[in-house]
Amino acid sequence: MIRPSLRARAAPLFIAGLLAGCANIADAPRGMSLADMQSRYGAPTYTCTRPDGTRRVIWSQLPSGSYAWGTDLDAQGRAVRMEALMSPEHFERLRQGDWTPEAVRCEFGPPAQVGAVGLGDKYEVIWSYYYVLSGRWHSVMYVYLGPRGDRVTHYHSGPDQRYQRSE
Repeated sequence: MIRPSLRARAAPLFIAGLLAGCANIADAPRGMSLADMQSRYGAPTYTCTRPDGTRRVIWSQLPSGSYAWGTDLDAQGRAVRMEALMSPEHFERLRQGDWTPEAVRCEFGPPAQVGAVGLGDKYEVIWSYYYVLSGRWHSVMYVYLGPRGDRVTHYHSGPDQRYQRSE
């Protein structure tokens, strides 16, 4: 049995835990400081600096989950715009430019899995990112980085085998 004094002390902690669980990083407002984001959502899982010097911070559920959010920070260390990173629309950014592994990691965070496919001339390093398509279809975005793993050659999506039933 819990003593009344312990119960009285535990109630505020329980309520605070419930409220913290309601915090949704996707709703982080523009201009929020990194310190405020860390106190509300925890430490980012990945940080990097873009070639132009902009600092990027990412909160990712990968490798086990299917969601990640990121923002660039302005010169004062405030969020420019929080955005969901694991979506087909966001992966469309790979169509433009010459993407290195460092640039991919800085844009989307670390992949859920790193592997390779093919043999001989068809061998390529492949990074896998889990996401949920249209709010219901667990999917994987496969990003191919060529035989040396140094440049994105193409990408495509497919079903996430972790959610496929075997009958």
